Amino acid sequence: MLRQAAISGVLLCVALAASARTRPHYGGTLRIEIRGDAWASDGLARRLVLDTLTNLSDSGAAQGALAVQWSAQNNDQRWDFQLRRAVRFQDGTPLTTDAVVASLTASCASRASSEASANMAPCPWSAVYAAGSSDVVITADTPLPDLPELLAQTRFAISRQGPSDVLEGTGPFRVVGFADGALTLAANADCWQGRPFLDSVQIFQHRSLRDQWLDLSVGRADIVQVPTELLRQARQQHLNILVSRPVDLLALTLSTQGVFADAGMRQAAALAVDRMALYNVIFQKQGEVTASLLPQWLSGYAFLFPTGRDLDRARALRGGASPAPLTLSTETGDATLQLAAQRLVLNLHEAGFNLRMASTGSTSALELRLVHLEEAGPRAALDEMLTAFGQNETVKGTDSRSLWKAESLVLQSGSVIPLLWLPRAWAVGERVRDLQLSPDGEPLLADASLEGAK
Repeated sequence: MLRQAAISGVLLCVALAASARTRPHYGGTLRIEIRGDAWASDGLARRLVLDTLTNLSDSGAAQGALAVQWSAQNNDQRWDFQLRRAVRFQDGTPLTTDAVVASLTASCASRASSEASANMAPCPWSAVYAAGSSDVVITADTPLPDLPELLAQTRFAISRQGPSDVLEGTGPFRVVGFADGALTLAANADCWQGRPFLDSVQIFQHRSLRDQWLDLSVGRADIVQVPTELLRQARQQHLNILVSRPVDLLALTLSTQGVFADAGMRQAAALAVDRMALYNVIFQKQGEVTASLLPQWLSGYAFLFPTGRDLDRARALRGGASPAPLTLSTETGDATLQLAAQRLVLNLHEAGFNLRMASTGSTSALELRLVHLEEAGPRAALDEMLTAFGQNETVKGTDSRSLWKAESLVLQSGSVIPLLWLPRAWAVGERVRDLQLSPDGEPLLADASLEGAK
């Protein structure tokens, strides 16, 4: 009997110890390293400091965030969003309807504004205004059945300029400083969602992949990026990796002026690209080959768009004349994007196009882009991608057939050539607990904790 009691006691101690190791603790500073800018349109800092009116579930449905409920009238052309009460910005300023209207207005360009054709995407609505102390009304010239889902995008996050031009939000972390290459965010104890477990997050920007992986290996970083082309290598090194669904579209965009004013020339370019070579060689068989603006997991119909190469037909469509010299550029100087662009230059050379690489970011007849998808619902996702590529096609209906028709019309124009859908991945250190990815592949740090934190 005594022996059984002793054994039971030992087992209970082991169980309690295991529970203590897995139970989240408050405290600690999490260090994350990235190649890009934390304040980019879908950047990590924006997600930690700012909130949106709605959030998305894994299925892509809108859920309440700063807005607790909403309703539509006039055939989805007028929406009324009721704000959550008693929410404050991180400097203590109350969240008001006027502040939300000002933020939403600044987040996108008016459809009549020249900014819409420059660096800022146009607003999906025609007007936004406050209705009393708790309601924000958004109106549109055409039906917007997916507006609650669209408002979950980080470009519509609610912010205000605080002292010293520091961006203030209502999110789980607030900005406290930038030094030695690290943006430091501290826990927002008064966040409407509750205090995060971490005391602070340090985001080291513009770090090379070599430095990121080295810092992870010696404990100087807790979370680092894993590019798609290095996923296989990371697994071989037995790194703890979190991988999203395919959420980044690699696509070639073509000008509709000059040589490519001819639709036949654009079709020839589309038939000349070798997607399988990009998939097999550059991206090491990760992600999925596509000719669709939406990934297969989301639309269910992406396989209907042919992805094969037809060099003979491409040459026939191009014709016998030698076209004027063309350039292909990439929107960033990323080395992998440059390699992919160089292979596409070879593909188009084989079809008879006189093509060369241009400097990053320069104006070119062709541009290779990597476009991130935040939406997780088919209709809203297609709207997001059309906006990203500057397409004006109106999506009518929400069923798969209607979406396929709308996408087909855009792709038939030949100004966008989808190539690959790629996942996002992160390598995670041993002391990080309870880390998950959002539907679009970003780490959800507000719910993460650190082992050993006090």
